[in-house]
Amino acid sequence: MSQNTRTHDIPPGDPGTRKESPAVLELRQLSRTHGSGPAAVHALREINVTVRAGEFVAVMGPSGSGKSTLLTLAGGLDTATGGQVLVEGQDLGALNRADLAKLRRTSVGYVFQDYNLIPALTAVENIALPRELHGVRHRAARKEALAALEEMGLAEVADRFPDEISGGQQQRVAIARALVGDRRLLLADEPTGALDTETSDAVLALLRRRSDQGAAVVLVTHETRFAAWADRVVFLRDGVVVDESASSTAETLLTGGGAR
Repeated sequence: MSQNTRTHDIPPGDPGTRKESPAVLELRQLSRTHGSGPAAVHALREINVTVRAGEFVAVMGPSGSGKSTLLTLAGGLDTATGGQVLVEGQDLGALNRADLAKLRRTSVGYVFQDYNLIPALTAVENIALPRELHGVRHRAARKEALAALEEMGLAEVADRFPDEISGGQQQRVAIARALVGDRRLLLADEPTGALDTETSDAVLALLRRRSDQGAAVVLVTHETRFAAWADRVVFLRDGVVVDESASSTAETLLTGGGAR
């Protein structure tokens, strides 16, 4: 793709094949239906998508195409009505409530459209909380959270509450919370919606960097320029994957007839 795209290793002596990294996220024949009978709404229909370690995948499509549903199922926040979601080989449908919560705390970072910050906690406390729930000592968790805020350019808001900072700052705090710790899967649902152009580009660069460091990243976006940071673009329409491509840029995909 662009200069931001990760170059996959080519095994010596075999120039025609790519070295595949382990699958972090696997969606197998994944379906989600709301309601039943004639009034049933099929949000997703037998989706098959695999995202590997070190891979950045953008998901695009019109409103109502199933993009956010795909993310909530991938993050274990909703239950499929058919098929499977596997995160690092673990079938989310087979996990009990406690094990599913543990996996979300340790392996999955989720950036919500509405931030989902806890109003009674400061910015640094919101970020540190998942680490403390995982058993990290308070001082160490705070240190990690402060480093994440610094990376987002938000060191000065560490001890402020969500209602004391701007919407854009709240979004960056939510992103920092998703990135802190060794999260193997990062799910971002329109993470730049409340950000200006410069900050949006910085956030995409950060997600790209985490992918290059080995995380699997899935980004839902309407913006072709953001999708251009990804290795691959998956197009949804009416709950179905209608195209998938690793062409040079997302704009080329859209204008070249790839996502009909």
